[in-house]
Amino acid sequence: MRFYTRQHIHSCGIDLHAQTMSVCVLDAAGEILLERKLETTPEAFLETIAPYREDLVVACECIFTGYWLGDLCAKGKIDFVLGHALYMKAIHGGQAKNDKIDAHQIAVLLRGGMLPQAYVYPSGMRETRGLLRRRLHLVRKRGQLLAHLQNLTHAYNRGAFEKRIAYPSNREGVVAHFSGEPMVQANVALDLALLERYDALLTDLELQLVRQAKREAPRGFQLLRSIPGIGKVLAMTIVYELHDVQRFERVQQFASYARLVKCAKESAGKRKGTSGAKMGNVHLKRAFSEAAVLFVRHSAEGKRLLARLTQRHGKGKALSILAHKIGRAAYYVLLREKPFDAKKFFAHANP
Repeated sequence: MRFYTRQHIHSCGIDLHAQTMSVCVLDAAGEILLERKLETTPEAFLETIAPYREDLVVACECIFTGYWLGDLCAKGKIDFVLGHALYMKAIHGGQAKNDKIDAHQIAVLLRGGMLPQAYVYPSGMRETRGLLRRRLHLVRKRGQLLAHLQNLTHAYNRGAFEKRIAYPSNREGVVAHFSGEPMVQANVALDLALLERYDALLTDLELQLVRQAKREAPRGFQLLRSIPGIGKVLAMTIVYELHDVQRFERVQQFASYARLVKCAKESAGKRKGTSGAKMGNVHLKRAFSEAAVLFVRHSAEGKRLLARLTQRHGKGKALSILAHKIGRAAYYVLLREKPFDAKKFFAHANP
């Protein structure tokens, strides 16, 4: 957990919503200079804070409607802090709660150096990250269609398809597979039509994303692809979800952010399990979990490593350990700007 500790003359806390925003400005002594409810517009915000622009810092809770506010502050050279929503327990644990109270508590935490920070992803690569996440949504929808077709074969006891229907060239005769069931055939035809559209959309989208990645982050994109099992899509996912590897001072911080480790809960010298499983970036967790499976497929030495880990820990935990090791390797590949070194990796990875 990182706190914003810089001191300013004016501290502005904002409880931000889609249509309205509550603003509270404190001075260096903690006295309230302004409390006001505004429309959520750049003009209203800039007009309200104008008298307090001298050494001003602005903070709001991490929320999807906050992109414009961060961009506006960056453009106006105003210090901006994004509060980590899951860590900001102070604004959720009071007896009374409303927008005015929340804005004041954010300002108090900010002034006192106790506001837990989330990363402010700047404009530019952020838009590409949003499109990459949208691609994942479409991939999952496509997967649901394929699963539905497979389920129909079980429901009507028609036997498995002869070929993998994930490939468009193998879908000929899929409708005929359900002969004698006209309504089921209509259902199958609908799935196939949707699959054809998804295939076309995803192909074009991936080409566009790869071209953009080569323009915005060419070095990191190519370096990550030197790791066996990390292809174009996983490399893009890691690059755009990470944005800047320099924001992590240690590899342990990166592993925690990527959900590759579990955090211990201890009190009075006694360990009471783990916590924080849902803290961090779920997209990085998914990327490195997939990379672990593909790493084994592309590396004979990786298969032997997984076998040794499985013998000691079991298959599921072994894959998690391997994902952690690959995550650490990716961190150092990006930090040092050197391609993946298999010899060093296996020298340190062997249990």
